[in-house]
Amino acid sequence: MKQYFAYIRVSTVKQGEHGSSLQEQRSAIEAYASRNSLSIVAWFEETETAAKQGRTHFTKMLAQLERGIAQGVIIHKIDRSARNLKDWANLGDLIDRGIDVHFAHDSVDLRSRGGRLSADIQAVVAADYIRNLRDEVKKGYYGRLKQGLFPLPAPIGYVDQGKGKPKIPDPIKAPLVREAFELYATGTVGLKDLRVEMAKRGLTSTRTKKPLSLCGISTMLNNPFYIGLIHIKRTNETYNGIHEPLISKALFDRVQAILRGKLVARVFKHDYLFRRMVRCTACGYHLIGERHKGQYIYYRCHQCPNLYIREEDLDHAVQIQLQLLQWDEREELRAKEEAVIMAGEGEAELARLRSSLKLRLAQCDDRLSRLTDAYIDQTIDKELFENRKRAVLGERRELLDRLETLSTDDLPVKMAFDHLELGNAAYYGYKNGNRDEKRGMVEAVTSNFVAEGKKPVITLKSPWREVAKWRVSLKGAPHRGTPRDRAKQLLNIALAVAKESKNTSIAKKKVA
Repeated sequence: MKQYFAYIRVSTVKQGEHGSSLQEQRSAIEAYASRNSLSIVAWFEETETAAKQGRTHFTKMLAQLERGIAQGVIIHKIDRSARNLKDWANLGDLIDRGIDVHFAHDSVDLRSRGGRLSADIQAVVAADYIRNLRDEVKKGYYGRLKQGLFPLPAPIGYVDQGKGKPKIPDPIKAPLVREAFELYATGTVGLKDLRVEMAKRGLTSTRTKKPLSLCGISTMLNNPFYIGLIHIKRTNETYNGIHEPLISKALFDRVQAILRGKLVARVFKHDYLFRRMVRCTACGYHLIGERHKGQYIYYRCHQCPNLYIREEDLDHAVQIQLQLLQWDEREELRAKEEAVIMAGEGEAELARLRSSLKLRLAQCDDRLSRLTDAYIDQTIDKELFENRKRAVLGERRELLDRLETLSTDDLPVKMAFDHLELGNAAYYGYKNGNRDEKRGMVEAVTSNFVAEGKKPVITLKSPWREVAKWRVSLKGAPHRGTPRDRAKQLLNIALAVAKESKNTSIAKKKVA
């Protein structure tokens, strides 16, 4: 009795575990072998598609047939053996060498010309079926992407709602993903430490339910899905998603800068109050803090040996500058009244801001449309198209973030009053704060801090620089004005700076 192999196949592991197709194929082949007095010496079971070459068990079976271990093979149907013409050609070579190939379901005689032609036609039909199926799947896949839907399993932090619906934030994991981005954006933790910390907080993989791997953390931090964009890595294509973003574009950009080494956190052994804040005007290097006799702290320039300054002198200079930013109770009361009056037309200003943002959004959409036309007309290649498209989608996301968070806080008068309030609170905040709070206050209000010889020189940021200069000009003046006049002057100074800053920012974005 001749010895034969038996080959059965399903397209996926899931079909093999939960379906009945493999058992049905096995039963049909056993019945066929029994009817034709064929002996089955080995079974080859496959759980992957026949649309592509390289099936493990199919290739192994062909190799053993070539070595003559069996006289032939029994397969359930032609489309179980091959759905690509290359594998069918390899099987045809074996038939030409005299290897018996039987199909339990298809009544074809491969030793006759007519039977071989019939089998070839069925193989071509099976291959065409796969090509058509692939095209239809691709059409549906990219159709979903163009609608702003992600047709794959939701990334960590989101959950699926079903076909044709956007992903929604996971009520448990979404806040943890946001925390991961915020923590890494501080620049004080690396990927390994972030992985450990997020594992402690309960962030786990959606599939395995285990803490994220180092690769998983990196993939999450690099995924623009969390700002509302869908990026297909295989084709390098980016689409605008309709799902709810978890983080802002600004936070995502900061994380990318840290991941790529553009922003590096520094770790210091000695954390002095004015560490890396004071520069020497002679050489431009930072003054280095040193402790003497266990209690006195000096800041010394290691390039200019005779330049050193005590921490108490630096501290005193800061306090003098911050005192100039204080206002008295009557000035504060009048300033609040004037701010309310100035903000009376706030809603109209907000409406103008919204209109401006919507106009820029429309311009982004128009640029996307023109980019697509240029790509279709083949005036730009795909790589350039995708890079420019990704940039425009990123800008569009930033504009949407601003539009969603737009409030009276964005009005110049509100910004001006907030700056004045911060300056007013700076002195006591610095005087009564701990070391980190003092450093934060100095960094918030100063733009330059240098030592000219042994004399500290501090330059404040706007509008505090203008406020301090105005305060100094009032000293010794015969008439300093009423509290209302001084409050108006303070607001006008801060308001002018706020408007100039806002116009400069808009102009820079237009240029970019």
